[in-house]
Amino acid sequence: MAISIRGLSKRFGDFVAVDDLNLEISAGEFFSMLGPSGSGKTTVLRMIAGFELPSKGQVLLFDEDVTNNAPFDRDVNTVFQDYALFPHLSVLENVEYGLKVRHVSKTERRQQALAALTKVHLADFADRKPSQLSGGQRQRVALARAIVVKPKILLLDEPLGALDLKLREKMQIELKQLQRELGITFIFVTHDQDEALTLSDRIAVFNNGKIEQVGSPQELYESPATEFVARFIGTANVFSKDDSQRYFGVSSKTMIRPEQVEIGGIGLPGTVKESIYLGSSIRLIVELEGLEIIAELSASDDRAKTYRRGSTVNVNLSKTDLVELK
Repeated sequence: MAISIRGLSKRFGDFVAVDDLNLEISAGEFFSMLGPSGSGKTTVLRMIAGFELPSKGQVLLFDEDVTNNAPFDRDVNTVFQDYALFPHLSVLENVEYGLKVRHVSKTERRQQALAALTKVHLADFADRKPSQLSGGQRQRVALARAIVVKPKILLLDEPLGALDLKLREKMQIELKQLQRELGITFIFVTHDQDEALTLSDRIAVFNNGKIEQVGSPQELYESPATEFVARFIGTANVFSKDDSQRYFGVSSKTMIRPEQVEIGGIGLPGTVKESIYLGSSIRLIVELEGLEIIAELSASDDRAKTYRRGSTVNVNLSKTDLVELK
């Protein structure tokens, strides 16, 4: 395993940021830690990097216990959200810096730095200063600086958070392609569920210092284990135990995704509370007796365009689409 986390806890006074965490991450994985602010994901990343010492537990990198090692004694590197580039150095000098402190010769470090810049398509910008680059270009310089020292594990702490939506989507594709090319383990921290679904081989969903569920994007979306995961990954209709019993004869809390809700035909009568155009789809919020249902229909479906606020519709919920939640 690239990373083994065993019984890891971190306290700040009386506050428990991470609570008895166990996790294993394979070599070569693109692994994301996803959760809201304060859920513990960044604290775990900092303990892997060595910037925080755990209150309890172990961090193993490739079977070596590095729990108490300094950051420079771990074969990892970190890319931060603010990039932390040196403004007075050129792009090339920024990328060379990690090699310079490792006493690599000037000629060799320049060759390696140019090779790293070529990987992120910035070799032609080597002589520029960071202030002369766009946000996306600065992010790629930070990546080049991190990979030039050939870490076995690359840690990324919300590195795309400062970018606008279009650039962020472009950088997501480039980041995934870079990870595949390098073949090293990427650990990515984000609060953006779409970002995690796009990039990851597997995702750990964090909540209140614990992991609610670990799985592939498809597993987390189609088979969430808990109500928190169901609501945090995508949009979900979550039914209480009473409503599950009433509508489906199931004695546990359940969930169904909006795209699995059928509108029309024979079903439960309801009133459209809102109709929201989302480009490729139309989202309907339908009020049943004592229950609100979200349905998502293809925008190419001519029927969807006829459903307006106040329209009366029939809602069909199939028991076979239900997922039982803990």
